[in-house]
Amino acid sequence: MNNTTDNLDIADIEKAIRMLNKYAKEPNIEPLISILEALKQDLHNESLLAQLADTWRNLGVYQGTVLTYVPKFYTWIPDDIFGDKG
Repeated sequence: MNNTTDNLDIADIEKAIRMLNKYAKEPNIEPLISILEALKQDLHNESLLAQLADTWRNLGVYQGTVLTYVPKFYTWIPDDIFGDKG
C-alpha cells in the first residue's frame, strides 16, 4: 500500500459512513460501510485497507454513488482507483 493511511482520518471516515448510510441505501454498498467501520478502530490495518480496495473495485456502477456522497474516497484507495492499470 502506498501511504494510504496518510489520507485516512477517523472524522472523515465517520462522515463517510454517515453520508453513505443516509443517502446511499443500496445493499451493494453495505460491505464497504462495514470495512469503513472496522477501519475506524484500526486505521493502519493493511488487511482492512486491502479489503477496502477490493470491495471498492467490485462495486461497479455504485462507485459513482460512493464518490457522489464521499468525494474524498478516491484518496483512500492506493494507486489506480478504478483498477484500469492491471
